[in-house]
Amino acid sequence: MRTALISAVAAVMVIAAGTAGYTVIHQSTSASGRTPPRTATAPNAPATGTGAGTSVSPSSDPGTSASTRKSSWVTEPAMTIDTTATYTATIKLDQGTIGLSLDAGNAPHTVNSFTFLAGQGFFAGTKCHRLTTQGIFVLQCGDPKGDGTGGPGYTIPDENLTALGKAGADGTVTYPAGTVAMANIGQPHTGGSQFFLVYKDSKLPPSYTPFGTMDDASLKAVGNIGAAGVAGGATDGAPNIAVVIDGAAVVKS
Repeated sequence: MRTALISAVAAVMVIAAGTAGYTVIHQSTSASGRTPPRTATAPNAPATGTGAGTSVSPSSDPGTSASTRKSSWVTEPAMTIDTTATYTATIKLDQGTIGLSLDAGNAPHTVNSFTFLAGQGFFAGTKCHRLTTQGIFVLQCGDPKGDGTGGPGYTIPDENLTALGKAGADGTVTYPAGTVAMANIGQPHTGGSQFFLVYKDSKLPPSYTPFGTMDDASLKAVGNIGAAGVAGGATDGAPNIAVVIDGAAVVKS
């Protein structure tokens, strides 16, 4: 679900989003004229930490069902990935399979969290709830609630924000087609589980952690979802083609 727009002079507003304890933060538009990839989070979300929390060693098994998975943790999972190693991810959609190369060296907290959540079966049964087809071109996924307000219960730090270069006069950089990056609520260090797949070059503020890239076949598959458009003929909203994640796995290679 996309967040609503406010004028540039309006104060940030907070409204309830259906489930008690969750809010939607209303943000201004990006330079492209479209609302950037954003999530909503609990108002008292815990600060990011690197302690042990309640994490377990990540598994590459994508078969955990949505009905049995654990869906919330108090703190960021302990660091278990090897930041010098190469990691690849597979996201199984009902529309096909998306292959990713993950940048553990430059985005270790993000890749570690993604690996942990994949191993916990967190993404299984979730839908990619948002597609944008004008100004910015992204498919946003990873929300267990499916409405833009869900997350894993913890936040992770922003990382790798200079990877795409220095922001131009308009305050944006180009997130190239094929980029995988974290959504947030428009404030630093508020990433959780929601991520977005860029299927055409998109100009965005350098505020969204890029942590991987899609392979060519996957980019084409996501592009086809984008080409099918947004439900109801809008340019920002639920995809016309319903996209559900069957499971995700991360492999160290």
